[in-house]
Amino acid sequence: MNIERKWHGYWINAGRTMISPTDTVLPAPYLRKTFVCDQDPEKAVIYLCGLGWHELYVNGQKADDRVLAPAISQFDKHVNYIEYDVKNLLKKGKNAIAVLLGNGLFNSRVPQWSFDKAPWRDFPKLLCDVEVDNRIVAQSDASWKVHESPIIFNEFRNGQIYDARREVIGFADPELDDSNWNNAALCMPPGGRVVLETQEPCKVMQSYPAVNKRYVTCWESTYDFGVNLSGWCKIKVKGPAGASMKLTYAEKVDPISGLINTAEIGPYENFGAFQTDEYILKGDPDGEVYESTFAYHGFRYAQFWSAGDVEVLDICAQFVHTAFAENGRFESSHELLDTLQRNTLQSYKSNFVGIPTDCPHREKNGWTGDAAIAAEAGLWNFDMEKSYSQFLRVLADTQRPNGQLPGIAPTGGWGFNWGSGPAWDNLLFEYPYQVYRFCGKTELIEMYYDNFKLYLEYCESRSQDNLLNFGLGDWCHWNRLAITPVEVTSSGYYYQNVLRTAFFAELLGKSADAEAYRLWAENIRKSFVQKFANADGTFADRALTATAAAIYFGLVEGAEAAKSAAALAGQVRQEHYHANFGIIGAKFTPRVLAEYGYIDDAFKLITQKEFPGWGWQVEQGATTLWETWIGKDSQNHIMFGDISAWMYQYLAGIQPCIEAPGFKKFVLKPGFAAGLDHVKASYNSPYGVIKSQWQRQDNQIKCEFEIPQNSTADIVLPGKTLNDVSGRIEAIVG
Repeated sequence: MNIERKWHGYWINAGRTMISPTDTVLPAPYLRKTFVCDQDPEKAVIYLCGLGWHELYVNGQKADDRVLAPAISQFDKHVNYIEYDVKNLLKKGKNAIAVLLGNGLFNSRVPQWSFDKAPWRDFPKLLCDVEVDNRIVAQSDASWKVHESPIIFNEFRNGQIYDARREVIGFADPELDDSNWNNAALCMPPGGRVVLETQEPCKVMQSYPAVNKRYVTCWESTYDFGVNLSGWCKIKVKGPAGASMKLTYAEKVDPISGLINTAEIGPYENFGAFQTDEYILKGDPDGEVYESTFAYHGFRYAQFWSAGDVEVLDICAQFVHTAFAENGRFESSHELLDTLQRNTLQSYKSNFVGIPTDCPHREKNGWTGDAAIAAEAGLWNFDMEKSYSQFLRVLADTQRPNGQLPGIAPTGGWGFNWGSGPAWDNLLFEYPYQVYRFCGKTELIEMYYDNFKLYLEYCESRSQDNLLNFGLGDWCHWNRLAITPVEVTSSGYYYQNVLRTAFFAELLGKSADAEAYRLWAENIRKSFVQKFANADGTFADRALTATAAAIYFGLVEGAEAAKSAAALAGQVRQEHYHANFGIIGAKFTPRVLAEYGYIDDAFKLITQKEFPGWGWQVEQGATTLWETWIGKDSQNHIMFGDISAWMYQYLAGIQPCIEAPGFKKFVLKPGFAAGLDHVKASYNSPYGVIKSQWQRQDNQIKCEFEIPQNSTADIVLPGKTLNDVSGRIEAIVG
């Protein structure tokens, strides 16, 4: 993953030096270089690290369709470079390349979360080598030329201002006379090691036309795109030179006035104009097309403003996220369930723009708890191995020498004293474990084994009687007074991560470590049961989360676990299937119910339509998952999204085996939940496509399975089990 190269170029910028943090946002610069190729290239690669974000142009054309490149990192530890194949863009004779640089998170002036004081913060800069037929023909140095671009303002959480009157025609053309451009300046490097970006790039993945337009005033109109998403609007307008228009983005609209409402997604001070793009026209009589370059937003609605002299010819919403491939599909006969699957995917994609985030508007932060809870849902639906590997490096780069982790990654220094804790820090263990389980690969385990050990040493230093009582817990419970004590969930994750490290040690042949960690885990288990077990099978405060956590983590087993699961199912029924938990209980409760034979109860819990619950959100018109059950604050979070993984594992019944990772062997155990007539799922495993579907027919259930060659499955059905089967299998139940 840490692929480094010998660079010929030097770090350069537009001649700007940031001596101390500043509120000043300068125009985005073009940095340009011309060079000569002796012949049409047989091979041509541009190696480029342009920070914060960049766009590369070669001989007048954009090098490819990626946007917001490179992915965000912990810039003082690692920065990502990109290999651009430009063979088809270069030619014999004179050539030109131009790099447009934006601020991104690298140069964020917003003081929230301390990114304005980040140790890496500086004006945009780049490092570049141009290699043609294995020979360096150009490199970044002080001979490059610099000019301001039409992007006169760009800020990660605010937006972008583009003045089309300042466009430089032919800025990337070889014959442009750039003699009046300034020279670039050598500058200090960002501090991080320069490594190849291996994950899929961010792209515009889908366009949504407006489904509704509402005139609000003679200057303003509100456009509804019908779905919540991450990205920006692409708009075509016509008007006189110097006329301006603004687009402000939001998730909500006031039903009476028609104006957008950003009160809940932009509550922080010192943000400035939030989620707003501005375009100043050049006066093209045929119309002008604009879309953002270095700022993305989270929205369903866009409010257009102009003084009245700008006409909108066309507008659509551009859905921007990491371009990972689809890996799985799930559908059923239940409309609400399918809507929840669709909403989960929309939230997952909206919150993976280079890195996993909490929301695509208010924060755009890499909250580790959100990423950990959604890790399995991501792997079931998409090819996430490369993206997870790269973000794990970002997380590891934030770890302090004593093992402590922050709640967000990357971090400018914020998140160590609040916002972290075992349930969030669990991501350090979750990504390697799930990548091994789904993909069968040990590289992450090998690479970060010392980080696991260091973190557990940190936990041990903070433990009392083998338990941990710090960090965030069952976050976003609708009733804050009913949240399970943090000591329960933090200690549960502590136990799981110690056990996982024992498992990792065994995989790596470190038997002594494995034995020590197993003993360590057993001490945690004994202390947990002694302190929190109740005689009726419930745990701690008898909340759903407490009992589900004890079972999910394996802190109780056998008959005791079955007793606790029965108590949990009884309590779920007693509470009329309301989602009386936060994000941790939302993952554990449906899983435990299904695992112990209460599939009907789990299905009712997920699909009931009363508040609080997933179904209630759908009834209110949700197109994504919300941050809170009631819909206050963000309406595009992934924290409640493990239900998608639950559908694959417990309704379709595709269950990976940790003993034979990568689906070399797996279990097919479909769950025939009452109220469901049909389920169909597929998953693209390393060995081929797995399919599982079932349908009720004439008081029977017809099942069809496909197991790829070179892998086997145990099919577990009521009253029958088929062991070590492969190929296409049909079975009748009932």
